[in-house]
Amino acid sequence: MSSRFRSSAHSYEPLPRASLDSEDLPDLERNVSNSSWLSRLGDSIPLTLLPSVKQISNPSTYARLVRPRRRKRSLLRLLYFCIFSIPFICLFLVVFFSLFLPSYTHRPPQYNELRRRSLLKTTPGRANIHNEKVFIAASIYEANGTLTSGAWGQSVLDLVDLLGPENVYLSIYENDPDPLTKRSLDELRKRTPCNSSIVYEDFDLGTLPRVSLPTGETRAKRIAFLAEVRNRALAPIDTAGVEFDRLLFINDVHFNPIDAAQLLLSTNVDTTGRASYGAACAVDFINAFKFYDRFATRDMDGYNMGIPFYPWFTSAGSATSRKDTLSGSDAVRVRSCWGGMTAFEAKWFQDLRKLHGEEPAVSKDVDTRYAVDEPLRFRFEKETFWESSECCLINADLTHLRTGQGMPAESGIYMNPFIRVAYDTRTLSWLSLTRRPEKLYSLMHDILNYFVGFPQGNPRQTEEPGETMTDTIWVYDDPKAAFASNHTSRDLNGHWEQQERIATPGGFCGGRQLLALNDKPEHGEGKWSSIRPPAPPS
Repeated sequence: MSSRFRSSAHSYEPLPRASLDSEDLPDLERNVSNSSWLSRLGDSIPLTLLPSVKQISNPSTYARLVRPRRRKRSLLRLLYFCIFSIPFICLFLVVFFSLFLPSYTHRPPQYNELRRRSLLKTTPGRANIHNEKVFIAASIYEANGTLTSGAWGQSVLDLVDLLGPENVYLSIYENDPDPLTKRSLDELRKRTPCNSSIVYEDFDLGTLPRVSLPTGETRAKRIAFLAEVRNRALAPIDTAGVEFDRLLFINDVHFNPIDAAQLLLSTNVDTTGRASYGAACAVDFINAFKFYDRFATRDMDGYNMGIPFYPWFTSAGSATSRKDTLSGSDAVRVRSCWGGMTAFEAKWFQDLRKLHGEEPAVSKDVDTRYAVDEPLRFRFEKETFWESSECCLINADLTHLRTGQGMPAESGIYMNPFIRVAYDTRTLSWLSLTRRPEKLYSLMHDILNYFVGFPQGNPRQTEEPGETMTDTIWVYDDPKAAFASNHTSRDLNGHWEQQERIATPGGFCGGRQLLALNDKPEHGEGKWSSIRPPAPPS
């Protein structure tokens, strides 16, 4: 073929595109790429005849099939983000509240002043500027003298130094000590700079009063034993020859001596600058977060405690105690508390007429301990299947002596959350830190109380002392068979009976059960056991 008929690739030069070409070409390309025989068929057929053909060819028809998957992936990403973010959010909140909104960390001025005096000076009595007379009582039980020869004993001696040895009487009672404990108590007696009574002895359980079970068997109540040993620790107050201002009971808890002085002398101060209370309790912890003494504590409405972490009390009733706690009060109003360490107004525990040479007070039965002229002592419930903590009953009796009522508008009993004690030194060392973020817990605490069912009901919660009450009691037809460990449902058959009784102070303290000492513990049994009251077959 002639070269003049061939066109070289290098000799070809395309013409420049016109503006019209540049605008039309994209549309042309889109039509070519998107067009198919199915779409062309749909365009050529009227929609009234075959509307679904055009929908099949339309991509938007399938969008709803793709979106749920994308939405699911988005939800999963959000879920993963939340899960992995929770620890960081919690950490941020803990740090923020600990630094800027700490709970029970910034104490009232009178607390800081007492601490300043206690730390800057070494003079005995430096914390007790009014020279108040204080009776310190402790009923303890230890192995090998670990308490009295360790941190607990030193804290007691340091507290005596802060209050002034001339202002203090120390009474310690210990039952059934081992040889090392006896030696430790003897050494503590020698080191004590104030008037004191440090007594140890073997306790004869046979001296305790006993209650009768429906089977005819008799048992000693555990609370009767606890009340008795506390009363033995308190006994020297009758012979000390001093009119005391304050009484401080200390359990086997570890504490800061300055905190103990603040509990005694700084709680709920009045216009004169002196502490004003019938009783003021510390808060005791079994670990760095868990409150311990639920058995003896009742809120201002008489309800028992909630889940045992801050703010401890439930929202039931007026929720006065819970509100006081959340407000940061040093005097949380309650019906009863103990907390391992409790300060009392001492005059209710002394026979002041006898002390001043007047006629002695007339003795009265323990169940009618209402007269102001009879000194307060710890007691137990004589009813077989009704138990209350001796530490709750003492507060109920105190309230009745002070006001003449069982549930007055103001009880004069306060819990002081600034003062915290623990059952081991390690837990005590953590309490200043773990308290700081505890305001975070209140919402979760309320939710958990609801689901767990706190507070629990108490049929005697609002009873007033002296009222005649009628109880409906289940009585077994065959008590021995019903209380046997291998009883059957038929053995629980019986009938209801109505029994009258006179209400005593502290109905809100109790519950229907029997806590009995085991006279001869069998293999695997402890020193005491809980016995359920008679109940109909379910």
